[in-house]
Amino acid sequence: MAPYDTIALFVSDPAVLASLQFALTVEGFEPIVEATEPGARAVVIDRGNLAEGLKLLDEMRGSGNQAAAFILATCPPPRLTATAAAMGATLIEKPLRGDELARALRTGLQTEKVA
Repeated sequence: MAPYDTIALFVSDPAVLASLQFALTVEGFEPIVEATEPGARAVVIDRGNLAEGLKLLDEMRGSGNQAAAFILATCPPPRLTATAAAMGATLIEKPLRGDELARALRTGLQTEKVA
């Protein structure tokens, strides 16, 4: 993994945001909040911030940006599952377990955790 893989977070719940920031930092990522920074290697969109996150993802895809994308949702309806697939995003069901998001990010970024 690069020294700091920048991950853009689109999360509206302050507690969830703080938790994700902490967990991703511990795992060696550099989380940034609601950033449109072109250097972000991945974007994580929480269902609570879905409309803005999907709009950004659509704009990214439209401009040729194929950064890894992840959508977090509890009991996602089939429509959200289809939307995620159509946009090339990985859907991850909440609650997250352990380092589930970090593992998905590493897979999506095709990187390995440095021991």
